[in-house]
Formats: sequence, structure tokens, C-alpha cells
Amino acid sequence: MADGRVAIVTGGTRGIGRDICIALKNKSYKVAANYGGNDEAAKAFTAETGIKAYKWDCGSFDACQNGVAQVVKDLGPVEVLVNNAGITRDNLMLRMTEEQWDQVINTNLKSIFNLTKHILRPMLKAKGGSIINISSIVGVGGNAGQANY
Repeated sequence: MADGRVAIVTGGTRGIGRDICIALKNKSYKVAANYGGNDEAAKAFTAETGIKAYKWDCGSFDACQNGVAQVVKDLGPVEVLVNNAGITRDNLMLRMTEEQWDQVINTNLKSIFNLTKHILRPMLKAKGGSIINISSIVGVGGNAGQANY
């Protein structure tokens, strides 16, 4: 049993992240579910599961630093990080804006650096921990209109 071990799951209040949070809670982890914007879904998630949702933009280095610090303060040292957050801003490359490109790259890729950077040193000091990065099959095969994804 994990009894008291702490996990952060990005994109944790919906979809795959939601299921991961619940599975970790069922294994006795103290879980922090990160989310980026859907306050209503996060509130419903917390009411249903009892898992606290933490709002911060995982595409922002500083927001990740502050978010991780808050989780550590509330729950303790993080032993498991699940980099699950992902968004789409589909458009053909000819029509895609720089903002659409940056939103997807920051959330789906840069967030992995941002979170891992703030969690890795304490994990190394503790001589243990797990970092799990989740990706999509579209990263291998690609889809029309998803050059940024």
C-alpha cells in the first residue's frame, strides 16, 4: 500500500487523468489533481471523489513551481508525478495561429519539463519516486490539422 504517499496528476479532473487520480486514491495515495481551466468540472470532480483539485497552468514554469509548492505544503513530498495534461487546438498549418501552436506545445510538451524540473531534485534526495509521461498515438502517426499536436 502507498499509505500517505503523494501523487500529482496533471489534467487530473477529466478523462484519463480523472481515472488515474481515482486509481491512485484507491491505492491509498494522497492525490493532487491539477487542472488548467474548467472550474465547474474540477468542482464536480472534487465533490464526487474527495480529491482536491489544484488550478494552475502547467505550461507556465512559474505556475508549476508555485503549484508544486502548494501541493507539498498541503500533502507532503511528491513521490509520483503523472504528466498527463494535453489539449488540442486543431487547424491546418496554413491557418494555424502562433497562439494555437504555443498553447498546445506549452501544455502538451513544455509542461513535462516544468513539472519534472520542480519535482526531480526532491525525488533524487529521497532516492525514489516515479515520473510517468503520457502521450497520444497521434504523436506517432499524426492527423490532418494537428501539426502542433
